[in-house]
Amino acid sequence: MIAFLIKRLMHAILVMFVISVLAFAIQDNLGDPVQQMVGQSVPESEREAIRERLGLNDPFLVQYSRFAVNALQGDFGNSYFYREPALEVIARHLPATLELVFAATLIIVLFSVPIGVYSAIKPKAVLSRFFMGISIVGISVPVFLTAIVLIQIFSIGMTVSFFPQDTGWGSWLNDLLSTEGNMPSFGRGYDLVHVVGYWDTNLASWNGLKHLVLPAISLASIMLPLFIRLIRAEMMEVLQSDYVRYARAKGISMRRVYFIHALKNTMLPVITVGGVQIGTMVAYTILTETVFQWPGMGLMFLDAINRADIPLIVTYLMIVGVIFVVTNTIVDLVYGLVNPTVKLTGKPA
Repeated sequence: MIAFLIKRLMHAILVMFVISVLAFAIQDNLGDPVQQMVGQSVPESEREAIRERLGLNDPFLVQYSRFAVNALQGDFGNSYFYREPALEVIARHLPATLELVFAATLIIVLFSVPIGVYSAIKPKAVLSRFFMGISIVGISVPVFLTAIVLIQIFSIGMTVSFFPQDTGWGSWLNDLLSTEGNMPSFGRGYDLVHVVGYWDTNLASWNGLKHLVLPAISLASIMLPLFIRLIRAEMMEVLQSDYVRYARAKGISMRRVYFIHALKNTMLPVITVGGVQIGTMVAYTILTETVFQWPGMGLMFLDAINRADIPLIVTYLMIVGVIFVVTNTIVDLVYGLVNPTVKLTGKPA
């Protein structure tokens, strides 16, 4: 275990190094941060003085060496726009993003497992075919379009007139499909956000949860169809294995066969993929947070790119890299607990 953690720590250091080098290498293509910091009326001499003070005129190796030395001491520099340490800016936006990812993950787990298992047990059922058809649509629709549709239906509301109004059934169907928008679709509702310790959360009140619902569903729509199909495929393969047939032959109840013998082995590849996808969702929050103006790291990162805020961009990329490394490490540990025959050293038991 200790050797595995040391190995992962070395991998994390390498990942952080590569990310920081790449972020610094593209900074010249992101625009001039001084132009974003000062007005058009500021003379070129003052702009040049600001560049010199910020060290923007130094060679690449000098700038990167200065950043690396400071980063090893926990100083990632000050944001050009916020004029405060970049880590503090990240820490202020991180709770909103993690909360959104947590809510989306919860939705994925609660719906993908029962739907995937049911579709595998009864693959020819009408409901299973319906779920598979919806999952194909879900995989094909981009997250920003899902977000816009949800806002239209549940926030703005819509009046449906697909069917002729002069018939009783037509009017009834139109009324059934019409919606009255009352769900919030902008921001976190700061008057509804509760502080738990140092954590600003929407989970402590019902009104705060209402602000979280639509962004969480939009973010979950990216991965939910994938996990439904993955669980279904793995479950159908496991149900054809010899040990499941042997369990059936022994007369073990089908409920136990499905949910104890089969589901446990079905979840092994799902856990592996899930760990990677949860880290990916942190990056996918950029689109979701932009549509809903959710004040998390994704929206902050997009604003930082528009402002050419190099310290904030580099810090964000490194934090996301840390999240990926930590998530994958936890997944490997959980994988070893679920399947004792798998050793963290890579050698079979």
